[in-house]
Amino acid sequence: MQRVNLIPGQLSFSRMVQGYWRLADWNMQAQDVVRFVEQGLELGITTTDHADVYGAFSEEGMFGQALKLAPGLRDKIEIVSKCGILFPCERQPDVNVVHYNNETDYIVSAAERSLRELHTDYLDVLLIHRPDPLMDADAVAEAFSRLQQAGKVRHFGVSNFSAAKFALLQSRLDFPLVTNQLEISAVHSDYLFDGNLDYLQQHRVVPMAWSCLGGGGVFHDFQYKALRDCAASIGEQHNASLDQVLMAFVLALPCHALPIIGSGNIERVRQQAAAVDVQLTRQQWFSLLEAARGYTVP
Repeated sequence: MQRVNLIPGQLSFSRMVQGYWRLADWNMQAQDVVRFVEQGLELGITTTDHADVYGAFSEEGMFGQALKLAPGLRDKIEIVSKCGILFPCERQPDVNVVHYNNETDYIVSAAERSLRELHTDYLDVLLIHRPDPLMDADAVAEAFSRLQQAGKVRHFGVSNFSAAKFALLQSRLDFPLVTNQLEISAVHSDYLFDGNLDYLQQHRVVPMAWSCLGGGGVFHDFQYKALRDCAASIGEQHNASLDQVLMAFVLALPCHALPIIGSGNIERVRQQAAAVDVQLTRQQWFSLLEAARGYTVP
């Protein structure tokens, strides 16, 4: 599988990323996770996406048990994780309201907790999960610098940030933010028109794309029937499935967005990974956009 340089000579990701948001729901034991990662590697998928908050703060620990069982996997993959969201749950007994925390000490402690949970000495990339309205960019920069100097995190980025917030944080750093993880799909096309992807392309920052299949709703929700019909017609022309066509929609973006595969079924992963071979024409791409939005471009 093709690889994409985020920082030439320093950091590259596989063209498709394996997401572990729902790992806690996959009914996998540690050995099952090891095999799943190995099967992904056979497909060329080396980049893994995590967050401390996934699985009510349990997902990283589950993945970490797999790395503990097969430590040789660590050198074969890139680990991306995220921090900054807190909500009331068993593992956060002192939290009574959903909120964000981008303070220096919290980011450092969250990253260190992720390292312990994942059974690794370093993260390839740490992202701020959500833009905190109380974010002090200098405080985030201080946390990033501490973690980088300690060798605990090699690179940094953000998730769900606007272009303005991205630029604000970047202005406080002596090293580049390597990505902005955004919700990008045919059914969530706001970022195609609000300047965010243009900003990233301008600065040669490669975004990661989450929920490329609209959270799965595209497969059954009535509101997406026109999109399903359009994708099915295009799929017949390419001998491609619905999810391959919709992944190809994201892959066609000139910002080189990296789609995150959310399935824990290896056959679905194989199918979606094969979207890299589906080359949509410009008219097919706009047909999908029109079907998803219900109107043509102005």
